[in-house]
Formats: sequence, C-alpha cells, structure tokens
Amino acid sequence: MTTMTHEELESRMLDLLEDICLLDSMAAVELLVSIEDEFGVSIAPTEVPRNEMNTVNLIIEQVEKRMA
Repeated sequence: MTTMTHEELESRMLDLLEDICLLDSMAAVELLVSIEDEFGVSIAPTEVPRNEMNTVNLIIEQVEKRMA
C-alpha cells in the first residue's frame, strides 16, 4: 500500500464542483461514463446526490460500493 502525503490526501477531499470548479455538469456525466467503461460500474447522474460524488474520495467510495 502506498502512503500518501498530506497534500495528496487534502487534494482528494477538495470539492471538484465548488472549490476548484473542475467538474461542470457535462464533465460529471463524462466522468460517470468513463467509470462505467473502466470499472463496469453504472452510476446514473440522478442516482447519487451531488454532495455524495463531489470529491475524489467520495467518487472512489461510490465505485467501491458498487463493485462489492
């Protein structure tokens, strides 16, 4: 297991929609399509509230839940 630096951990908790404006609605849908292509996990845009998919850690958590 790789140990993350404090900065790496902190960056995974940034709100991708609000804090750094990385994901607009189109980019969020593209991300969900990419997740489905890569991991075989389907997440509909209306299935998960925005605040449960707005950080890298929360996205990982949603994917892991569906892969279990």
